[in-house]
Amino acid sequence: MRDCVAKQFQPSGDLSPQQLAIAQGLFEREAEVLEQLGNDHPQIPNLYAFFPLSVGNLNQSGKEDQFFYLVQEFIDGQDLEEELQTKGTFSEAEVLEVLQAMLKVLQFVHENGSIHRDIKPSNIMRHQNGRLYLLDFGAVKQQVTKGVAGTPSGKSTGIYSMGFAPPEQMSGAQVYPSTDLYALAVTLIMLLTGKEPEELYDSYNNSWNWRPYTQVSDTLADALNRMLLPTPNKRFQSAQEVMDALKPRRTPPAPPPPPPPPPTPKPQPAVQQQSVVQPQPVVQQQPAIQRQKPSFTLSETLIGAGFTGFEGALLFIALKSFLGISGISVGLVGMIVGGLIYTQYRRIIEGKDLLILAGITLVLLFIPALRLGLSIPGVILAGVLVGAGAIAITALFRLIYLLLSRFL
Repeated sequence: MRDCVAKQFQPSGDLSPQQLAIAQGLFEREAEVLEQLGNDHPQIPNLYAFFPLSVGNLNQSGKEDQFFYLVQEFIDGQDLEEELQTKGTFSEAEVLEVLQAMLKVLQFVHENGSIHRDIKPSNIMRHQNGRLYLLDFGAVKQQVTKGVAGTPSGKSTGIYSMGFAPPEQMSGAQVYPSTDLYALAVTLIMLLTGKEPEELYDSYNNSWNWRPYTQVSDTLADALNRMLLPTPNKRFQSAQEVMDALKPRRTPPAPPPPPPPPPTPKPQPAVQQQSVVQPQPVVQQQPAIQRQKPSFTLSETLIGAGFTGFEGALLFIALKSFLGISGISVGLVGMIVGGLIYTQYRRIIEGKDLLILAGITLVLLFIPALRLGLSIPGVILAGVLVGAGAIAITALFRLIYLLLSRFL
């Protein structure tokens, strides 16, 4: 068995015959719209039955009171007005959910030639399964088409909820799809702020002042502000336009800048062209010069230090034997040792050259006059000791250099 709800129309006794006819017509219109739309959209309640019922008047014999009943689908849930009172203000995400859901319903209603005219929180029901429904189609109006002369063929009746209706509806003028969008926007800012419409409307400036009471994105705020404009043709003209405005806008990437035009070659005399070509071999020779001086390995550095110390010791013995201790002998030793260091740095002598030079110097010291009275083993021992000292000093300074370069 389907759950349903029965809605009874029982007008108050102080209505004039004309007002009673209007009220009865609105009730019947709701039934017609629900029958037309409810069965075709999942967010509009289905109409199950609509019938009149005549009952005898107990106070006046012979007179009957007529009642009208509308039986429709029962939505087991809570309307948004009750939800606002229960949980407090809605977040932007929750309001966007309501907005997107109602825009789809309104798009369907408007495309079928109707305007709801009474959108407010109490007419939007959330089912326990989360689905949102649009209720109360008693104030619905068929969209007015233009007559032959191009003027509107009719005005709307003054049926609206105070605070939610736009100016054209309150004045009884023609209503449009943007009329429903206005009421939906008022509903949403009420959910966002928790304030009644009259608290948010600035009658002096004829505008809505709701932004200070909530924080939302500029995209949503701009859409709501446009829906709330007092002039119908300034608002969005359809629910689809609102949905399009809410879509994230993807900015296309900027095209890459065009490549710069190649420089225009300037004509030059033949002599100037030769002067440009001639330096090229010089530029090509520079890497070859730099390749002659690669950095020294640790073993090369220590071998060079040992060789320099060994040679320096032998030269000192020879020059002291020949010239004695004098500034000349010391200066010559310093110059020769400096020359040995420079030629090693420039890699003029390296590798086997060091052994050959050391051997030649040692052979010269076989001459007794150049040995300073020392034996051959003594000369060799002196050279080896000085060379070892040079190696030790070089290793010590290299270690100090590495430590300083690490911490500085």
